[in-house]
Amino acid sequence: MSNWTKACDTDDIDEEDLIRFDQGDRTFAVYRSPSDEYFCTDGYCTHEEIHLADGLVMDYTIECPGHNGQFDYRTGEPTRSPVCVALRTYPVKVENGEVFIDIGDGA
Repeated sequence: MSNWTKACDTDDIDEEDLIRFDQGDRTFAVYRSPSDEYFCTDGYCTHEEIHLADGLVMDYTIECPGHNGQFDYRTGEPTRSPVCVALRTYPVKVENGEVFIDIGDGA
């Protein structure tokens, strides 16, 4: 079941960057790619639950600020250890300059 929630405006996120978005007791990371697309994952690294909002975004990769593990934020797949468990990803849509995430059902 879809649960589209406004996370931010498109201009709230610089290209190749991310912002933190909290909804209730859940936290997310919303990314803007170098190709001007938007993506969303769970906000905490699967390795030691460090928030990714302070991490480094390069191309389509988020590097965790804790132990430098990396994920492809488009798919959630780990790309560099010590992370080995994928991030949960969420559908994103952009309408009229606003970014919405579907927090009802992650991939």
